[in-house]
Amino acid sequence: MRCSCRNCGVYMVQSEDSHLGCVCPECGERCTACLGTNSVMSRESIESLKKDPALAAMLMSRILENERDDEE
Repeated sequence: MRCSCRNCGVYMVQSEDSHLGCVCPECGERCTACLGTNSVMSRESIESLKKDPALAAMLMSRILENERDDEE
C-alpha cells in the first residue's frame, strides 16, 4: 500500500522492516491506516463466519477454481 504522509503530505511507501505500515521518506512518520489495523474482529465475530452460507459458497468456489487452474 502507498499513501500520503499525514504530517507533511509526501508520498509514503510500505516499510521494508519488521514494523508494518508505511514510512515517509521525508519526515520519517509511520502510518498503519492503509493496512486496516484498527479493524480487529472479536472471536465471536470470527466464529460466526463459519455459519455464513454465502462465505462458505465463495470459499468453496475459489478452492474449486484453484484446483481447475492447477490441473491445466
